[in-house]
Amino acid sequence: MSMILIVDDDVLVVDVLKKMLERDGYELMTCNNGNQALRLCRKNPPDLAIVDIFMPEKEGLETIREMKKEYPSLKVIAISGGSKASTQDYLGVASKLGADLTLSKPVEREDLLKAVARLLEIA
Repeated sequence: MSMILIVDDDVLVVDVLKKMLERDGYELMTCNNGNQALRLCRKNPPDLAIVDIFMPEKEGLETIREMKKEYPSLKVIAISGGSKASTQDYLGVASKLGADLTLSKPVEREDLLKAVARLLEIA
């Protein structure tokens, strides 16, 4: 089964996403900032990363850019829960920096599973 890395500083979001994905049989790694995410990728590169935009230490846009530079084939889903206007702006930038798909929080289970399946089929 595919390995997915969830990167979000909100432990409740991590827990919800983890439960959604585990139920479908995915293997998961989690962390709460971009620096930790890059360290995990270097030890055990995932097949897909779900990266929040706003985090401490290293925010999501920078994390996505660095992940795609080091691991060009890594599939990335950017997520954000900011206001509607600002979320769209940041998610648009995330796409330009290499995110393969973007989702606004709160993430619906069906949308997440479709996005993950779509990206991992392409891999």
